[in-house]
Amino acid sequence: MNSIRIDFVSDIACPWCAVGLASLEQAIASVKDQASVEIHFQPFELNPHMGSEGEDIVEHLTHKYRISPEQVAVNQQRIAHRGAEVGFHFNQAGRKRIYNTFDAHRLLHWADVDYGSESQHKLKRAMLEAYFTQGENPSNHEVLLDTVERAGLDRARAADILSNDEFRNEVRQSQQLYLSRGIQSVPAVIINERYLVEGGQPAEVFERALRQAAADA
Repeated sequence: MNSIRIDFVSDIACPWCAVGLASLEQAIASVKDQASVEIHFQPFELNPHMGSEGEDIVEHLTHKYRISPEQVAVNQQRIAHRGAEVGFHFNQAGRKRIYNTFDAHRLLHWADVDYGSESQHKLKRAMLEAYFTQGENPSNHEVLLDTVERAGLDRARAADILSNDEFRNEVRQSQQLYLSRGIQSVPAVIINERYLVEGGQPAEVFERALRQAAADA
């Protein structure tokens, strides 16, 4: 059986990243007879200069994309519908603000280094659900520590990381690497460092790419 490596470049604050991941998970289940797939989550910040208090999500999106509040509502409904199709629940009523996610990326890097890709995947999923489904603040350290615990990782070790600058440089370097490779929007799904699938695509799109990568391997 062929092995496939996926670098999933994404942000916790990106709804299409949640949709894309759920679609990708479905695709991976469909190709398990042909390939063994390992996902590594790579950092990307949609709002790297945002303060810890965050911003009202409607105000942020109308300003950033120069659209109306009505357009924001339509887009959010579309995203919620796509999420429901792949089994991911968006609680739009409970999610009022958008936040800085750098500390979340530091913990994801730690999870991959100390525990491996499977545990990192669990933590990523838990972080996306904490923000988009439960409406929690992914920049709040207590929220992050609760999420770490739900994913089965060491809360005390995570608290130590959050208390200092550990993994800051590593995350910044990874961010710059993918920016230098032309990644300007997320999710960006890089398969075996050869194929790129952009956006929250349907599962069949990811499945075709995975089967092609397995055949080429």
